Amino acid sequence: MYMQIYLLIWNLFFDGISEALFYEIPKSPMIRSQVLLYIEQFEIGQSYVTAKVQNRYAENVTINIQGGQPGIELQDSLFKIKNPEKQDPLQHAYISAKLIQTGKIFVRKLPVVGIRDWLLIYEDTLVELSVKDAFDELEIVVV
Repeated sequence: MYMQIYLLIWNLFFDGISEALFYEIPKSPMIRSQVLLYIEQFEIGQSYVTAKVQNRYAENVTINIQGGQPGIELQDSLFKIKNPEKQDPLQHAYISAKLIQTGKIFVRKLPVVGIRDWLLIYEDTLVELSVKDAFDELEIVVV
């Protein structure tokens, strides 16, 4: 029976990294910001994928997903950072998505590189999933 439960839980995740990180995602009050982005359509470029999302001011903002050294550059109008006066810089962001066809959960932990005019995510597997339109929601938790 325990083996069946384990297999059921294991099958919920895209891979072993996603499973380990899913249980590592912090809960409040450690979270500095959290957003859920709904993505209608991806536009495919040469080595990147873009999409338009609405920020909290109902303005369209571009997100860019590309491969390379893992990291994330946050877009100011998407994230309302808790405790901005805090001396600690933003450390990491956990990104997660539930895959449409399989229902599996994809999770990655990326270092926060900085802040830009658009949301920029560097993560190879996420680019591949975006090209396949494998997800339409992306949750980002910043600590």
